[in-house]
Amino acid sequence: MTAARALLLAALACALAGCGGSPEPAPEPAVTPPGAPAVPPATAMTPPAAPALPEVTGPEIPKYEIKGRRDPFESLDAKGISPTSALGAAKLTGIVRSSKATLALIETPDGLGYILRSGDTLGDGRLLEIGSDSVVFQMAPRSGAPTNRMVLKLATN
Repeated sequence: MTAARALLLAALACALAGCGGSPEPAPEPAVTPPGAPAVPPATAMTPPAAPALPEVTGPEIPKYEIKGRRDPFESLDAKGISPTSALGAAKLTGIVRSSKATLALIETPDGLGYILRSGDTLGDGRLLEIGSDSVVFQMAPRSGAPTNRMVLKLATN
């Protein structure tokens, strides 16, 4: 017989020994002889009270203060600025190239700056390509528009 089979049989025997058989009889109540002092049974004793735990409070959650800034989760349409006009009035302020990525630095009319890579969206346009001095956005198609592309040239001062 292999060791694994012997171990399995031993575990099965232990399980069966605990499952079957008759239940243990309840202990008979103790009878105190006349004249003997009454002793409470051991099960009637109450355990000592657990010590009280100190109240634990979580860290204080900081509150966001707007201080004149635009809510980043609020849609541009809600402020009366259409995303198309925001992109049309945006300025390309810089292009950063490295061995790993090329990034475009774009500033919107409300003074917010964005760092975008190819494939990112701004307003309703998606950045298609970043050239040496310009970027090309593909805009969502609009009726009456001659093209769905917008080119921003690098601003020179």
